[in-house]
Amino acid sequence: MKSWLPFEWIAAVRFLLEGLMQTLVILAGIAIGVGVIVFMSAMLAGLQANFIKRVLTSQPQIQLIPPDQVARPLRTDKGTIEAAIVQRPTQRVLSIDQWPKIRVEMQNRPDIVTVAPTVSGSGLALRGDTNRAITLTGIEPEVYFRIVRVPDYIVAGGSQITSEGILIGTELAKDLGASLGDKINVTTAMGGNRILTINGIFDLGNKGANQRSTFVALRTAQSLLGLIGGVTSIDLTVTDIYAAETIAREIAAMLPVQADSWIKTNAQFFTAVQAQQNSNTLIRAFVGLSVAFGIAAVLIVSVIQRSKDIGILRAMGTKREQILRVFLIQGGILGFLGALIGSALGAFALIVWHRYARQVDGSELFPLILETQLFVMASGLATLTGVVAAIAPALRAANLDPVVAIRG
Repeated sequence: MKSWLPFEWIAAVRFLLEGLMQTLVILAGIAIGVGVIVFMSAMLAGLQANFIKRVLTSQPQIQLIPPDQVARPLRTDKGTIEAAIVQRPTQRVLSIDQWPKIRVEMQNRPDIVTVAPTVSGSGLALRGDTNRAITLTGIEPEVYFRIVRVPDYIVAGGSQITSEGILIGTELAKDLGASLGDKINVTTAMGGNRILTINGIFDLGNKGANQRSTFVALRTAQSLLGLIGGVTSIDLTVTDIYAAETIAREIAAMLPVQADSWIKTNAQFFTAVQAQQNSNTLIRAFVGLSVAFGIAAVLIVSVIQRSKDIGILRAMGTKREQILRVFLIQGGILGFLGALIGSALGAFALIVWHRYARQVDGSELFPLILETQLFVMASGLATLTGVVAAIAPALRAANLDPVVAIRG
């Protein structure tokens, strides 16, 4: 042992090496605990990132729509209400009032990245004797595709949309018996009727969406839905996706629109994520307690086994503070080395799991996210846990009476 090392470090390392079997056993326990924490934390982060990516590439982060139509009670000239019971009116397809002005205001906001006006409504797709109900969405492709990555889901044809073209889902194409380049007749309840050519077929990864969703040029949808010059929604993306709900509330308070954020429309997802995070936190806590008790138990046994050695050191003039530090250093070393081994084990297990765990379509179940911060935090917490767990054994060792300890 190098002479320049402090006495406390020399004694701590020597005690650990003398009880090598105990040291290896507790290191294995710490490594397994830290490995579980690293594996679960990284996997949960990957699953969250994967879901958020899928959500944010298939829907706007904020959508502005016209406010609900509300019926008001009839009043006489004197102000009394004639009809106390007011029935909720049917919600017609309406355009956002003064939407070009709203679009300009949104484009001028520093926290908004993309602004895409859209027209959406119900329609009927017919081919031969077959017809299917569809959701008709009129878009400006060059802007809208920055929000919803439709080109990434194209399985046949392309994502270009002409005034006489349409993009449809795989299930709708199957139901209609249609393929790329075929023509379908699209009609709406407003009297719109247009024969459109299938320019592309997409797969959004959801059977229901593939059966209903269609995309056409903005002006085509305006004509079919009887909304010439109007739009039914304005889709937005923002700089901070987690601030979307706050921004949506600000917009709704300023403008005569209803603003729905992706956080609000995916509330169940956030509830599930919160439940996962709570479970992960509980598992971390119980694993940490197990590690702490393991370190404490090993060090208490070490104090009992080395009582005579501690008594001799005290008789030779070693201070209580030095004995205290010897066992605290042992706890820190055990925690730190166990964390390093555990982090490596957790990362290895995650890499193996990521390689073999696949979704039904063969794609990865979750992206592999191994952040340096996670390993630093795990190592720091494990080292701190080791030191804290060593406090009781260290105090016991420091308070040993040298005469009693030597006599045994």
